[in-house]
Parts: sequence; structure tokens; C-alpha cells
Amino acid sequence: FCLMAAPGKVAAFRLPPLPTIGEIIKLFRLKALKQLSQNFLLDLRLTDKIVKQAGELKNAHVCEVGPGPGGITRSILSAGVEQLLLIEKDARFIPGLQMLSEAAPGKVHIIHGDILTYKMEKAFPKHLKKSWEDEPPDIHIIGNLPFSVSTPLIIKWLENVSKRDGPFIYGRTQMTLTFQKEVGERLTANPGSNQRSRLSIMAQHLCTVENCFIIPGQAFVPKPEVDVAVVHFTPLVQPKIQQPFELVEKVVQSVFQFRRKYCFRGIETLFPENERLKRTEQLMMTADVDPTLRPFQLSMSQFRNLCNAYRKMCDEDPSLFVFNYREELRQKKMTRSLLGSTDQPEQTEEENQL
Repeated sequence: FCLMAAPGKVAAFRLPPLPTIGEIIKLFRLKALKQLSQNFLLDLRLTDKIVKQAGELKNAHVCEVGPGPGGITRSILSAGVEQLLLIEKDARFIPGLQMLSEAAPGKVHIIHGDILTYKMEKAFPKHLKKSWEDEPPDIHIIGNLPFSVSTPLIIKWLENVSKRDGPFIYGRTQMTLTFQKEVGERLTANPGSNQRSRLSIMAQHLCTVENCFIIPGQAFVPKPEVDVAVVHFTPLVQPKIQQPFELVEKVVQSVFQFRRKYCFRGIETLFPENERLKRTEQLMMTADVDPTLRPFQLSMSQFRNLCNAYRKMCDEDPSLFVFNYREELRQKKMTRSLLGSTDQPEQTEEENQL
């Protein structure tokens, strides 16, 4: 299926004539399942545009997540990749993908499985491994993700980036993924932006994150209620916060617990009630962070200072890191219900929010 090329030139890979994606959907009676938040992208100009954001894919190894009826898959194959690994959870799409596999002999490997549990440490050949300090390996992850899985999946992969395992055991593997427009805005939001959130800090402290372009909702079948952002991630050589993923996540999550309140309100939830005020003041002073800033106003360096100061406190008192504010609230609520007292205070607005 490679066209003949002039001497000295590399032959361009061309897929043979195939049914259109629309015809594949009809042929195999495929229907997007609302409960799996599936949306098909049929316009091959748009799938080509998504794949272009991944960079140079000639002779690269690519993993496509949730290929569905195979629109992006065709664009990846047309880019001249060496190998394409497809991970698809929904068995209904496998026959259509096998048709594509047969059209590109030896290039496509299909896995019927869940990307959230699939072990990517052995997904690619060992010779592709690069040192973390080197340029990214010739490995790319591409996917039009169902909305229901996109946020837990990117958090999982960011943890893999932090620990340099999973798909990042090969080096600084790049990712090009779709998200709801609002999630894409959160991933790339700057300090002071209303979209600044936990996702902004967790992604930007580990990766260069680029919001590439927006796909209007009407381009998908069925049409989702929101537009879709295409986001590109390249892991950083050095994370901006050099602390364990779990610690950074706990601090960032706590800060954004009450995003409309002053940041010290969220930081208080890191500490047990009996020493909350003293410990919060200590942390804010050590980190040199103004307690009256709102969470979305904090810069990356302020989050780094908070994480470093909290790490120091946890090293001095290991019980701090295992403290769980929600569990403390649950215990208080149980005590109130056991006492059955009418003069017990009502739940605070914060407790209700949590």
C-alpha cells in the first residue's frame, strides 16, 4: 500500500480506498452512547488538524486512546507512523478498527481494554527510550477522549509524569488530547484568571501546556452541548514544584477547596482543629504568601513555597500528611448525631460545600 516514489525520496504512505467514517458507522450500526459521553468526529480535515498538533509523526510510534470509529486513526496512519497502538474499551468499534488494520498491514495493534487500567510501561519497544533530559522520544499519545474520562485520565498521566513511569518510562512522551473547552481553559489558565484551578497547577508545574485550537460542538456526532479544546502537553525536564505528586496534589486541592474565599481558608484544612490557626499562620509566614489572596490569584512560585513549607512541617511531624479534613468533619457529624443534641451548631457553609 506504499506508492512508488522517485529514487532517493521516501514513499508516502497512503491508505487504500475505504468506506467513509459515516459509512463505517452505518455498516456496523454504531451509535454514540450517552452514558459513555461518546462523540464522533467525522470531518477528516479536523482529524488531520488534531494530528498535526502532535508534531512530526513520520516513523513515530503512536498510541491512540479511544479511537472509536477511526477518524483520527486514519489521519495518524496518513502521517506515516511506524507503529500505531489503539486502545479501545467499547467492543462495538473493534471490527471497524480491524478493517483499518488490514488496510495498513503490520502497522496497527488493537487492544480491547480500558486506558485507565492498561499498563503502558510495555506498550512501546525498549530502543525508543530516551533520558529524561534529552529531547522527547519518538512516541506520542493522541486521543479524542470521552468527557467522562478526560479529567481522571490526565490526572493519572500527570502523576505518571511526576514519577516518570507509565508512558513516561520512555522519557518525556508528548500528548495531544481533547477536552471540554472549559477543561482546556483550566489546564492553561494563568494566575488571576477565573478558570485558574487545581488542574492548572497540577498540569503546568509538570508540563508545557498549549491550548491549540477549539473544535465547535457541531462538528461532532451527536453534537455535544459544549465546544472542544485540543490541548498539547510536553513534560518539563524539571518540574516547577519539586515535591512528591501526592503532596503537591494535597496542598493544591486544599487551597482550591474554597476558591471564592481567601486562600488561608483552604490552607486551614491541611491541619487538625486543635492546632489549625497556629499551623496555618506558620505555613503562610514560612511560604511568604499573603493570606488574603484568593486561590486563583496565587502564582506558581507561591504554590511552590507553600508545598516546600508544608513538606518541612510534615518531615517534622509525619502525622500531618495523613490528616484528612473530610474525615474530621465526618467524625464531628457522627458525634453530633450520637449526642442528638438540638443545641449543637449547624453545619457551616464550608462543611456543606465539602
